[in-house]
Amino acid sequence: MTQQGAVLQGYNNELVKCIEDLCMQKEELNKQIRQAEEEKNKLQHEIQVLSEQLDCVCENLARKVASRNELDKILAETEAAYMKILDSSRTLLNVLKKEVGSLKHSPDLKTN
Repeated sequence: MTQQGAVLQGYNNELVKCIEDLCMQKEELNKQIRQAEEEKNKLQHEIQVLSEQLDCVCENLARKVASRNELDKILAETEAAYMKILDSSRTLLNVLKKEVGSLKHSPDLKTN
């Protein structure tokens, strides 16, 4: 019986060692899980911050694009109006030159 008791004690020792090893593995895994959860929380916070920053940048960009589009419209209208002024000025100059030319040939304006 003593021999069986010794064998049983050996099994018990191995069983206890296996249980202790499993407990250590569980503790290590718990530690890794906590670290992973902390990293996950940190990354989620960073994502939230970056998302808020992205929203602000997108809104700012949209306002600037709208302002630029409005300026493009104003510039196009101004350039078109300026071209009309130039065209009218050229027409006026041509008419004035003709009138001055006609007056030069007019007998009433010739000096003796």
